[in-house]
Amino acid sequence: MTRVFPKLLAVVFTAALLLSGTAKAAGTPLPVVASFSILGDLVRVVGGDRVSVTTLVGPDEDAHVFAPKPADARAIVQSRVLVVNGLGFEPWAQKLAKSAGYKGMTVIASLGVKPRILNEDKVHGDETDPHAWQDPTNVMRYVRNIAAALAQIDPAGASAYQANAAAYVKELQTLDSWARGQFDAIAAGKRKVITSHDAFGYFAAHYRLTFLAPQGVSTDAEPGAKGVGQLIRQIQREKIKAVFLENMSNPRLLAQLAKDAGVSPGATLYVDALSAPSGPAGNYLALMRHNVTQLALGMQQN
Repeated sequence: MTRVFPKLLAVVFTAALLLSGTAKAAGTPLPVVASFSILGDLVRVVGGDRVSVTTLVGPDEDAHVFAPKPADARAIVQSRVLVVNGLGFEPWAQKLAKSAGYKGMTVIASLGVKPRILNEDKVHGDETDPHAWQDPTNVMRYVRNIAAALAQIDPAGASAYQANAAAYVKELQTLDSWARGQFDAIAAGKRKVITSHDAFGYFAAHYRLTFLAPQGVSTDAEPGAKGVGQLIRQIQREKIKAVFLENMSNPRLLAQLAKDAGVSPGATLYVDALSAPSGPAGNYLALMRHNVTQLALGMQQN
């Protein structure tokens, strides 16, 4: 993960002095900062026109290797609410907020989600999978947490936030039902996929799929040659043809793996970041529909 440099504190000191008052001025959108693009979309959905959202890690960018800039510190210190995923996904965000002298509310969107624990090892410790948004039932909790936090800081908008969250939960339920139907139509033995890094654990558990990846839960660590070789042999042995690149990962590793295994990569998946607004995953619902559609098509070839 990247380090937050102490000099950011000096950069944003003047901005901090400009902040005054604690109540939301009438007609003025509540300034909110979201750590990455998927959270930014959820905050906009819940907040509507009552909020103004700044996203630190934008579309097609990788939060695992994000390097904060002075402008990011200024955005945080000028905001009233900072929304982060939690579960160890973006530790740089809270370090940045601390170095900037941020005094507002911090919301951990994943609060209450049951985390997946990886690498249960008494020597090296456990590793938490932070990609909880890959299960839409977890996102229902995300939006409820966001709505509760916004209502706390802006009580006048509480009914609007709750209504927006409730309407979105219904959309998520519809999405989840449709996705389950897509995968239930595929034979259990074909539900295997290769992706760039291990970001689909919640998705796989929820929809009863198997995902394999050369990298772990973070993209900042290169996989070992031994692990890649084992994965290639598994692809060949089990005749897995559903191989997918990710929008925010270096494509060379998986492209080479696919070549060595004798398979062709499928369409790009959107995992830790949205696409540009004009792309196929400009919001969370579109991201999920795109990924489900492409994954189902790929698995049908196995």
